[in-house]
Amino acid sequence: MKSLLRQFTDKLTGRPAQPPRPTAAAATPPGTRVYAVGDIHGRLDLFEEMIRSIEADDARRKPARTSIVLLGDLIDRGPDSAGVVARARDWAKQRAIKLIMGNHEEMFLDSFSKQGILRSFMRFGGRVTLLSYGVSARVLGEAEGEELQRIMADAVPQEDRDFIAGFEKMVRFGDYVFVHAGVRPDMPLERQTGQDCRWIREPFLSHGGDFGGMIVHGHTVTDKPELMHNRIGIDTGAFMSGKLTAIGLEGTQRWLIQACEQESGEIASVAQAA
Repeated sequence: MKSLLRQFTDKLTGRPAQPPRPTAAAATPPGTRVYAVGDIHGRLDLFEEMIRSIEADDARRKPARTSIVLLGDLIDRGPDSAGVVARARDWAKQRAIKLIMGNHEEMFLDSFSKQGILRSFMRFGGRVTLLSYGVSARVLGEAEGEELQRIMADAVPQEDRDFIAGFEKMVRFGDYVFVHAGVRPDMPLERQTGQDCRWIREPFLSHGGDFGGMIVHGHTVTDKPELMHNRIGIDTGAFMSGKLTAIGLEGTQRWLIQACEQESGEIASVAQAA
């Protein structure tokens, strides 16, 4: 599995793996605790374990103003995108949660009206998303174009589409800036485009300078979290590795939480300092 994940990572990034560099002393605002969760991609089982782990971790710590950030790509590739969306919406009714729009959410929404985007959506994980909304494999094998768009519109509740359409481009807590993919170097944060925030890899990933904040992102799959001096990447390929990663932040403290699929098929969580 590690070999497959590494091949997938190399294909996505087009760059050799870089050794982690020491991170700067970024901080959340006083009295504020933030948990950021990487790309879930339809893995409701891992998401449920992550929710349980975050709630337990937060309860063990001293009282704080706690916020959760979901870094986007809740959907596609994994088996239960519909379940993940429903669970995220329910959790957001109980918690202060910020939801970042990923490139897969963007494709999903655009595919209802743009046939070219629909083809890309189906090619990059959308088929299993529609299966999770109850569209049969036979129908997906036969329908295309406007017919498939009509089927999608009937299958996906408007409530879900509206919920996803409300996801944000970027969120900031103190020195930490949360986006899905990254930001364009040498561009002020307030001028970043949604396209870059949701899709960029290079020149963001190899940039060594200051972005105007410590960037916390997903989108680019790595074997383990990347804690660099100017960015933190936490997409560990949950849909294929069985490992969903979150980072906890409070003041200058950082810690990692991972929900992991065991060889037995059971889901367990582990926590460690970052």
